Amino acid sequence: MPPFDASTIINLRDLGGIALTGNSAVRPGLLLRSGQLDRLDPEIDPAVAALGIHTVVDLRTEGERRAHPDRAPEGARRIVADVMAGGFAGTGANVPAKLDTLLGSPAAAEEHLGNGKAEKLLCDAYRAFVTSESACAAYHLLLAALAEPDCGPLLFHCTAGKDRTGWAATVLLLLLGADEATAFEEYLAVAPAVRAAFAPVITRFTDAGGDPEIAEAMLGVRPAYLAAALEEMDRGYGGVEGYVRDALGIPDEAVDRIRARCVA
Repeated sequence: MPPFDASTIINLRDLGGIALTGNSAVRPGLLLRSGQLDRLDPEIDPAVAALGIHTVVDLRTEGERRAHPDRAPEGARRIVADVMAGGFAGTGANVPAKLDTLLGSPAAAEEHLGNGKAEKLLCDAYRAFVTSESACAAYHLLLAALAEPDCGPLLFHCTAGKDRTGWAATVLLLLLGADEATAFEEYLAVAPAVRAAFAPVITRFTDAGGDPEIAEAMLGVRPAYLAAALEEMDRGYGGVEGYVRDALGIPDEAVDRIRARCVA
């Protein structure tokens, strides 16, 4: 689906209309994804208010929420689902929550992220999206909210709307019946919006002598990242249904409700 026409929300997209197996599609207006909501202004973006967003699931860390508090749509309930609570202790893979910090010093970035380290760390982070206790608890909250009868249109987001949000979108699409190629297409489609939103960060970094490859690895969406998470999910749980049931603790009847609501 094309990005939603919103100027005060980073990378807002509706999963509605994405093709599923069996000649069906995701129902429009129910599953929305984005980056952070700290600049949301309904007066400038009246179309966002018209979406009637009922539930906002914030996948960010406490530090991110404190630095850039959400301006949730009026009347929406807010669920904190911190994917990286505790910083993925021991993995060194907490880079999605520290984009600005890690790109603040070209010398430090080169030391910690150069020579392919950035891509490896992002792959590690994506594997941790599948295996870590905090991530499983966070994605459980997202799916449990979606299964509630009064959930209404739901928006889930992180900071850039590409990594933690990208994995959430992938899980939802696969669970609803999309094939892997379709999930990859949606995952990669956010690249232009993320690049535009973080252009000032990239420019400051490269103007100060930073390696453009590091910035691209950090702020890009690469097939290898999503492939790492999918491989971890398939190895540990045999696919999305096993992962949702056994890792996220979502019962089959809740999955049935999600499908009934979200599949057109």
